[in-house]
Amino acid sequence: QQVERLDKIDGASRHLLTIINDILDLSKIESGKLVLETTDFYLSSVLDNIDSIIGESARDKGLQVEIDRGDVPPLLRGDPTRLRQALLNYAANAIKFTDQGKVSLSARLLEDNGSDFLVRFEVRDTGIGISPERANKLFQVFEQADTSITRKYGGTGLGLAITRKLANMMGGEVGVDSEVGQGSTFWFTARLQRGQDSSASTYGTSVLSDAESQLKLNHSGAKILLADDSAINREVAVEMLRNAGLILDTVADGVEAIGRVKQQKYDLVLMDMFMPNMGGIEATQLIRTLPDYEKTPIIAMTANAFDEDRSACFNAGMNDFIAKPVEPKLFYTTLLKWLPVKHIASGD
Repeated sequence: QQVERLDKIDGASRHLLTIINDILDLSKIESGKLVLETTDFYLSSVLDNIDSIIGESARDKGLQVEIDRGDVPPLLRGDPTRLRQALLNYAANAIKFTDQGKVSLSARLLEDNGSDFLVRFEVRDTGIGISPERANKLFQVFEQADTSITRKYGGTGLGLAITRKLANMMGGEVGVDSEVGQGSTFWFTARLQRGQDSSASTYGTSVLSDAESQLKLNHSGAKILLADDSAINREVAVEMLRNAGLILDTVADGVEAIGRVKQQKYDLVLMDMFMPNMGGIEATQLIRTLPDYEKTPIIAMTANAFDEDRSACFNAGMNDFIAKPVEPKLFYTTLLKWLPVKHIASGD
């Protein structure tokens, strides 16, 4: 009974956090404080990441998830974090409102102007569907198909409004095609540039494997500390760095991080911004006062990718910033940038 109550508390807390994050995102967009990032990224990384996020929920419901990159160039330039957010809002809703069948994520090239593209992204489900008169209101703030939807499925009515605003910022628009009892197709368009990483292969594997091989060649055995309160994030990081020949220790908050760096010397520290007991900003400031850590690279890893968040990290003494979800190529190349050619950790 206690476990059941804790599960309910956890579920309610996560729901509240979702509401708060949605409101914060919406307010930053409407106040003009959200600035889109411009960086090279692989579309497959964005789609695969969404697949990994919704995969467990889909399996729990017996749903099949399909991903189709279509004819869109693999290497693009834009804001992968906000593109992922817009798509994830659609995908999460599709899983929520579908009890049987499948959910499909796809991308399709609408315009190719040489240096830039107009891409249409779709999330199709076999769920409950929506009547035309209700579908017209869905992209308004705090709107859902009807009040019974909120009671049965939950939600804030903000996710679709955020996707609409993000799509508008990316030079696109949104829409939905739906039939009650048959399912829905939610779509948005976005203008993206052609990726400029000339060393990338068609699917980016050569750049990724090259970064991994350089880490193995020049930094094998380097010691890295990761502070992150998410067990899933820690597990993913362990696998990624182990594949690159690096040694990773993990802790769940800033207090543990400080205790660990006092015990041994690390070549690099990966720090989440927001953690229980002590966050990454305060932990970094304290680590910088330790004799052996005045110049040790400290890299922020957080989903908070706003300009003010970056500034707070740099002001605290961090050297660089990686936005979550972590794109492997960017992750590895950032480590290559900051790890010394010959790692200096000398043991426990």
